[in-house]
Amino acid sequence: MAMQKKSSAKESAAASFDQRLARLEEIVQQMEEGGLGLEDGLERYREGVGLLKGCRELLAGYRRQVEELTRDADASLEPYEEDPDVPAGA
Repeated sequence: MAMQKKSSAKESAAASFDQRLARLEEIVQQMEEGGLGLEDGLERYREGVGLLKGCRELLAGYRRQVEELTRDADASLEPYEEDPDVPAGA
């Protein structure tokens, strides 16, 4: 059983954002249905918290990438000579 948990944790770490979110939605649905026992419910809750943390970390990384790409794009944009959208004298 310990081997199975370690394998599952490795798979979870390599999972994409969409996969994590889908699993998190499954867990929420299972918990809302109310058919889980206390131990199973706690285990699902623990897994959900881990998935949520992973999703937040991935989103933060994606946000940094978007910000960096935006900075790079903004820095490379220079108006061409006689650009009608640029105010005179700028």
